[in-house]
Amino acid sequence: MIRWIQPGDRDVFLQLAAEFYASDAVLHPIPPEYIRRTFQELMRSDVYLMACLLFQGDTPVGYGLLSRSFSPEAGGPVVWVEELYIRPQARGAGLGSAFFSWLEQTLPAARYRLEVEPDNLGAIRLYRRKGYAPLPYLQMVRDFPPGD
Repeated sequence: MIRWIQPGDRDVFLQLAAEFYASDAVLHPIPPEYIRRTFQELMRSDVYLMACLLFQGDTPVGYGLLSRSFSPEAGGPVVWVEELYIRPQARGAGLGSAFFSWLEQTLPAARYRLEVEPDNLGAIRLYRRKGYAPLPYLQMVRDFPPGD
C-alpha cells in the first residue's frame, strides 16, 4: 500500500529519512534539523513538497519525497523524485515498481526526474526497468543553508 503522508506520521518519517541519510544512497548526511524542517514543510503546504509512505502490510517500510516544477524543455510539469527509500529488508518485493506506477497515476507529468548515486546499482536497475534514462547534464548548485 502507498498513501500520502499525514500529520501522525511524523515519527516514522523522521526515522525513515534519518535511515536514508545514513545510507550509501546519498553523498553526505544532513543535519536532523533539515529533516524536521522537511516534515514541517510537508504539513504546511504541497506547493514545494509532497511525500508518501510505502507499506508492507500495516508496517511502513519506506517513503517517497516529491517536488514539482515546470520545464519548458519537457513541455510541461515535472515531478522530481527527491528521495525514494525502502528499508533493506523490504527491497526486492516490488515496492519500488509499485511506487513508480502509483506516482504516474497520481501525479501525471510531462517528465519525471530523479538523481542517483552512480554506485547505487540496485536503484539504477529499478529506474531503467521503469523507463528512466540518464540526462547528460552536469548539475551545479549554490547552497544557502537556512539559519547558517
